[in-house]
Amino acid sequence: MNGYFSDESAIRRIGCESVLMLGGPRALLMQAAHPLVAAGIVDHSRFREEPWRRLARTMAALYTIVFGTQEEGERMGAITQAAHRRVRGSRNGLPYSAGDPELMLWVHSTLVDTGLALYELYVRRLEPPEAEEFYEQMKLVARVFGVPDDVHPATLADFRAYQHELIETGTVRVGDDARAVAATVLSPPVPLPLRLALRVLAAQAAGLLPAELREQYGIRRPTPGAVASTRRIVPLLPPQLRRTERLPLQLLSAYAGL
Repeated sequence: MNGYFSDESAIRRIGCESVLMLGGPRALLMQAAHPLVAAGIVDHSRFREEPWRRLARTMAALYTIVFGTQEEGERMGAITQAAHRRVRGSRNGLPYSAGDPELMLWVHSTLVDTGLALYELYVRRLEPPEAEEFYEQMKLVARVFGVPDDVHPATLADFRAYQHELIETGTVRVGDDARAVAATVLSPPVPLPLRLALRVLAAQAAGLLPAELREQYGIRRPTPGAVASTRRIVPLLPPQLRRTERLPLQLLSAYAGL
């Protein structure tokens, strides 16, 4: 059974760069900036003990849909949707559900935004048609995850406006739950030999959040030197490490338990 996308598709050309995985903490903190998404993370995950495992499951499922067969993608979509059906509750009198189309759209939007941001920062600038194609193809990924087609902004420009509006109006804002998530993401409970490296990587990724959210979290933007160093390293990596569909995806899936 063939995959959803060809090797020439924008989503595979962009998504194959494993450096995009460095954006994981950014995506997670951007998700948690929505108070009801953050409530779901706090109430229904072991984020304090395993702050990155939830993110690893999302990323492994995402890359399986992009690079795997349709059968593998549908399996990942079914697992994700089954997990979402169990996530519901309330916070400050407001009900939430992981199956809420608007919350699903916000979570999906953080993956789109982070993918584009990391690729353009560390690999190269995208031409507008390439970015638009990536955005359109990510809609198919969202559909496999269970996001209804009719909630998506029509174009990439509309998508940018949607994200900007949610942040500007305060619908997305950093609250206590988000700060609790950030505390463990930025200082994960890992063995001492890994601690410093993971803290540096997490801080650099989180520093690439949209300015308003970065300021609300109290996170500093990474120095130009740190960004430049990563950009110089990427072309030097061997294919086994640089390309997501190879070793990095295998390791990610193993860690996620999928």
